[in-house]
Amino acid sequence: MIILKTARELSMMRDAGRIAQRALLLAGKAVEPGVSTAELDTIVRKYIEKQGAKPSFLGYGGFPASACISVNNVVIHGIPSRKQILKQGDIVSIDVGAFFEGYHGDNAWTFACGDISDEAKALLEATKESLFLGIKAAKEGNRLGDIGSAVQEYVEARSYSVVRDFVGHGVGAKLHEEPSVPNFGTPGRGQRLMKGMTIAIEPMVNMGTHRVKVLDDDWTTVTVDGKLSAHFEHTIAITSDGPVILTSAE
Repeated sequence: MIILKTARELSMMRDAGRIAQRALLLAGKAVEPGVSTAELDTIVRKYIEKQGAKPSFLGYGGFPASACISVNNVVIHGIPSRKQILKQGDIVSIDVGAFFEGYHGDNAWTFACGDISDEAKALLEATKESLFLGIKAAKEGNRLGDIGSAVQEYVEARSYSVVRDFVGHGVGAKLHEEPSVPNFGTPGRGQRLMKGMTIAIEPMVNMGTHRVKVLDDDWTTVTVDGKLSAHFEHTIAITSDGPVILTSAE
């Protein structure tokens, strides 16, 4: 069941989204050679808790940290560790959720660790652009296929691939609500977008094949060919005035 949000609920979700975005940006600023992924996780947790909120991911399904931190060929759900030290040239995807006054905000970004290769820069730029193209397509009256096709067409035109096994989702009082929001699809197909819907659009884009596998820890998801992957995400609301980004730091 898709839960449509009232104006008051959207305002509350914007508060949660603001906290999630600011925590994400703080962690992103700390991405540099020599820093451990556990240190980034601590930054996220401390900021969120200081705001009177809770990290959405901590304990979710047994996840042991406040942020998912995925480096290089790790697509999503990387578990922060004191042993994982960032190196020059790494790309670091940080996924952060905050639960505040009954609602979640969920967002992700992939950051460069120092100087990265031109190929990695191009992957990050393409993935970020595909996110905003997906958001642009998220208009009242359009369909989920319009979002997915906007992402897919842009990405595949650049010889990258979109992950099929994991998709975006509805967001609200629960971290994951209906509907599922694929990063691929056919224009004009799928669930119609309605005013009051709140969804996370989150392209996961691989430099090589779209195929991924989950490691033995049951969380860490990697590209099967070992090539780089990037991940960008915003929580948005469908409104009569167009899509509104709820995970904004402002």
